[in-house]
Amino acid sequence: MGAAKIAISIDKKILKTVDQLVERKVYPNRSRAISDALQEKIARLGRGRLAKECAKLDQKDEKALADEGLSGELKNWPKY
Repeated sequence: MGAAKIAISIDKKILKTVDQLVERKVYPNRSRAISDALQEKIARLGRGRLAKECAKLDQKDEKALADEGLSGELKNWPKY
């Protein structure tokens, strides 16, 4: 994927922490550190959205649907 250059404003304390990570060779440069942090945050937000949507589901209805689906499949399962 291609990269795009941008200009951002960032808190000095955060930048100092990023620079320390670069100095310790955790990241090769500031850009990589900030990019990885953004990717992680975006992924976390996505998981949070999934959790919110799952919380809306009725557990009893979901269990009934799961049990209904399994009952027909159990007949076709091999015996061990």
